[in-house]
Amino acid sequence: MMVDNETFFYKMQRRQTTPSGKAPEGSADDLRIVLSQEDKMEEKKEETKEAAKQPEKKSGIAAFLKKKDIEISLKRYGIDALGAMAQGLFCSLLIGTIINTIGNQFHIGFLTTPVATINNTEYTVGGLASAMSGPAMAVAIGYALKCPPLVLFSLITAGFASNALGGAGGPLAVLFVAIIAAEIGKAVSKETKVDILVTPLVTISVGVLLSALIAKPLGQLAMMLGNAIMWATNQQPFVMGIIVSVLVGMALTLPISSAAICAAFALTGLAGGAAVAGCSAQMIGFAVISFKENKWGGLISQGIGTSMLQMGNIVKNPRIWIAPTLASAVTGPIATCLFKLEMNGAPVSSGMGTCGLVGQIGVYTGWVSDIAAGTKAGITPMDWTGLVLISLVLPAVLSLAFHAVVKKLGWVKDGDMKLS
Repeated sequence: MMVDNETFFYKMQRRQTTPSGKAPEGSADDLRIVLSQEDKMEEKKEETKEAAKQPEKKSGIAAFLKKKDIEISLKRYGIDALGAMAQGLFCSLLIGTIINTIGNQFHIGFLTTPVATINNTEYTVGGLASAMSGPAMAVAIGYALKCPPLVLFSLITAGFASNALGGAGGPLAVLFVAIIAAEIGKAVSKETKVDILVTPLVTISVGVLLSALIAKPLGQLAMMLGNAIMWATNQQPFVMGIIVSVLVGMALTLPISSAAICAAFALTGLAGGAAVAGCSAQMIGFAVISFKENKWGGLISQGIGTSMLQMGNIVKNPRIWIAPTLASAVTGPIATCLFKLEMNGAPVSSGMGTCGLVGQIGVYTGWVSDIAAGTKAGITPMDWTGLVLISLVLPAVLSLAFHAVVKKLGWVKDGDMKLS
């Protein structure tokens, strides 16, 4: 490396004297060589520093997973996928149930008349929507996992197979099968020149094979757990009313899906009623105690939207969660012991609370179904009183009371629940 004259003379002046005060030995050419070598060493040091600043390049499996956007984490599977599954279930089974209920209650011919017959089974508009719950859940999961189009569309078959073979516990089977099939499909996507054949073939094959192997056992496991919870609630309505109401309500506020959990375990009956109570307490509770900060917009967005909007504030100050949670611990046993509130509609409704009033619509559709089945004589004023008190009045009153206490203790202050 050549040294420019200005740098050379500057450095040569610095070397005119040694620490002993004597002039250095050697000619100017020797000094130029020495300086050139020093510059090369400095240049190497700079290159080493720059290299150290650069992030290490991942290799092997880690690099491949990153390239394919395959993220093995609790957030991706336990929050993103589970939440999306609930939306798929909402857009199929739940909407189908609501359509059938509207058609039957208001005698709308178009909604009650079969519009298709498949394998000697007649389907109404709502029936068709409900029948597509498996594919809808699987595609929703695939969307949350950011699947390429060919993988996403192939999940339709995997979802249908796993839901059908999973029986009443089908949603849990769909969750597992769809996640595995989606990730394997993503792994092979665009890795061959015949991607349009390979990707659907692999995704569908994996989905159907897994459905044949694990869908039925997973469905049975989900049913066993759901039945155990419902049996325990019937046996100990007070204690289980508190437990179910608090846990499902907290799941609704957390960034996970209470609706999907209730659907996976087919949670209905008294346990379903307790779940509706807990979810409603969280939503209505946060809506009313944060009214000072968020006004009418916050009241609506949390009251019939979701209390999950407060998650960021809960992280900052967990004590704001005390009032709605205590309210749910009170409304749960009141629902199970006093009003005998049962949610016998679509299980997904148990985990929806007042979100779009889906929980309340689920209770109503359950009443209608029970009347049609002959297990309920009719809808009484006590039924309506219990539903309104448990869903709206008690959550608001109790949450405000508990909030006043925690605020007086200095645990919560104005602005802690302000929504951005």
